Amino acid sequence: MQKLLQHKYGWLGLLTLLLVVIFLSADIGFRADLTADKRYSLTNPTKQLLTNLDSVIEIKVFLTGELPADYKKLSVATAELLDEFTSISGNLVRVSFEKPGEDIVNDTAKAILYDSLARLGVVFERSEVTSTDKSTAQLIVPSALVVYGNRKPLAVDLRSSRKIFRQYNVMNDVEPQEDKEATRNAAEALLEYKFANAIEKLTRKTIPTIAYLVGNGEPVDLKVNDLGESLRNEYRLAVFDLKQGYPDPAVIDAMIIVKPTQTFTEEDKLKLDQYVMNGGKLLWFIDKLHAELDSLMRSQAEYTAFDRGLDIDDLLFKYGVRINGDLVQDLNCSKIPIVVGRNPDGSPNMQRVPWPYYPFLSSHAENPISKNIDRVLPVFPSSIDTVKAPGIQKTILLASDTNSRRIASPAIVSINSVKNEEDLRSFTSSFVPVAVLLEGAFHSLFANRVSATVIDSVQRATGRPFLKQAAKPGKQIVVSDADIVTNAISNTTGPLPMGELPFEGYRFANREFFLNCVDYLVSNNGLFESRNKTIVLRLLDKEKIATQKSSWQIINIAGPLLFLAVAGAILQWRRKKKYGI
Repeated sequence: MQKLLQHKYGWLGLLTLLLVVIFLSADIGFRADLTADKRYSLTNPTKQLLTNLDSVIEIKVFLTGELPADYKKLSVATAELLDEFTSISGNLVRVSFEKPGEDIVNDTAKAILYDSLARLGVVFERSEVTSTDKSTAQLIVPSALVVYGNRKPLAVDLRSSRKIFRQYNVMNDVEPQEDKEATRNAAEALLEYKFANAIEKLTRKTIPTIAYLVGNGEPVDLKVNDLGESLRNEYRLAVFDLKQGYPDPAVIDAMIIVKPTQTFTEEDKLKLDQYVMNGGKLLWFIDKLHAELDSLMRSQAEYTAFDRGLDIDDLLFKYGVRINGDLVQDLNCSKIPIVVGRNPDGSPNMQRVPWPYYPFLSSHAENPISKNIDRVLPVFPSSIDTVKAPGIQKTILLASDTNSRRIASPAIVSINSVKNEEDLRSFTSSFVPVAVLLEGAFHSLFANRVSATVIDSVQRATGRPFLKQAAKPGKQIVVSDADIVTNAISNTTGPLPMGELPFEGYRFANREFFLNCVDYLVSNNGLFESRNKTIVLRLLDKEKIATQKSSWQIINIAGPLLFLAVAGAILQWRRKKKYGI
């Protein structure tokens, strides 16, 4: 270096080299993710999606400004993720952080803006901020808007649908307390999937068609209002009458069967079977037993849940599952309001009590559909057994908790289903399956069972030959409770979201589970890989922080100053020793 500087053009060469390094560094980026859980790394499907963009994607993030600590951390994590999106996409992903309506003075105009954003799916929260002398309400918008060309923008809810609670005793009527740090941490783990999924849905060339099956007594009223609205926002939604013909998998990407109440004929099952053999995907939501809360309330005592006689057991058994004729209960459950007496004025005295027929469902195994979502709420679910089916892989998507029991049919349903200590001791089962994913090359129920005449009629009706085995691997999801995807109807507000009980004001993750199921069946982009990301929450010991606060403050403030003083003294001593000054 010294010889270079002594050369006539040394400084010029050094300056040229510096300019070349600066120029190259602008085009060559390098990041090393040294975290154990790879929280700053994107999955390969997301990278491929971003590198294949051919037009600008605008992302407006509304979570900004003065925020509580937990939301501030989520905002920073969002900024870091989208910075990586921008880098990999070659600056085709353009991000801005803004507070909606911040520059609008007129309250009416601001209300109109908020209303338009809410219709797009943007969520708003009111948070109480308490200072030393007063408490003020703060508006927080934990959402982002993804915009692509002239297509309808998609809103991204930055929060996690999965709320994590501290331990609580449900039998003592103690309400659970949310662990906000853990909940926001779960939200960070889902950020990549949410943004990548929104970009994929806006940029995809073809939109899958989802058919709602009718013909066997499936509901077509307001009880499936949320189901229809949720699908209509992201897919082409159709209604297919099974009595009118054979479904065509080349046109219908997936079919949904929700709460049939009438028996399936052999012809019905043959139509479904050949749809599956030709690559169609089925999503089953089946109530095997007739067990309805309305029937219980009308009887005011108890009634017997009975088999609906759907006659689809043989078809499902062939595909690898059996829905049992029982009802699953669990002590970790939701509550229902019941009349426990009368007030002095004669009005009924209502009390919310745990009801084991509403067990909380969650995932207890690694799977991309139900991981990182909140609990799912069923109503009178049955249990599912997996059975031997060659070449079929089974994955449990939802199961009960650790204090479960099964009530065999004919099951007696009553308001007071747990009467004494002996009943409590009967909850000895754990993780009873309620939803199962089936993947593989399915075998036909009707192979070697139908005549040549029937085979010819199938070929004439479909234009394809009768298949004894699926031509390629397929997917099905079987759920033993239909009310997971139906919704209650309020007399005052109309249809409620699926997963929300009347008078509760809390929405479980039924909709997220349902949409994840549909997306998994019809998508082949691999983005579900990012749903399996887990970010470990590493918290400091709060007790040690309180007891050792002063010690660490002294170390962090005085330590660096002492180090500088010692280093300076050593350098000065060496200088005197070497130069004698």
